[in-house]
Amino acid sequence: MSHAYSRNHLQVVFAVKGRRNLIKDPDKLWAYMRGIARNYQIDLEAIGGTANHVHILLALPPKLSLSDAMRVVKANSSKWMNENGHRFAWQEGYAAFSVSVSNLEQVAAYVRNQPEHHKHRTFEEEFLALLRKHGIEADPAQVFAEGAALRAHPLPQSSSQRSRAGLTQMSP
Repeated sequence: MSHAYSRNHLQVVFAVKGRRNLIKDPDKLWAYMRGIARNYQIDLEAIGGTANHVHILLALPPKLSLSDAMRVVKANSSKWMNENGHRFAWQEGYAAFSVSVSNLEQVAAYVRNQPEHHKHRTFEEEFLALLRKHGIEADPAQVFAEGAALRAHPLPQSSSQRSRAGLTQMSP
């Protein structure tokens, strides 16, 4: 064959580092992430989330690995958030689940309606349920270790965040 024919649909989930509620304007971030995907020929079919995580339903192009796709989406969106006044980073990892063509509409609706789903269950509960549903065994203590450690030892605020909060640094 002279061409590669492929349609790999995936639901990908990842969180803000420490699962902090740092996504204040999700529509702007989702739009920016759509642009990143478009630049890499990733068919982003649905995106949604809450203040601390994102779900993406996508179709990978044949020449792009999932790990490369996640690297460019996460790195570029994190950079954009930081350039727009947020001290922001995504967690290192992600979860990815294959989605059959017959289930695309259901998964797309689930992805788009994240705020509604999280009125009834936490991100942690949802994430563990997704892992179980897809036959992935994981120790919750290990899955969420990064977030627990970061919440126990918060990152220092940036100077602009301290200023807005009235916490200006005193000169020696």
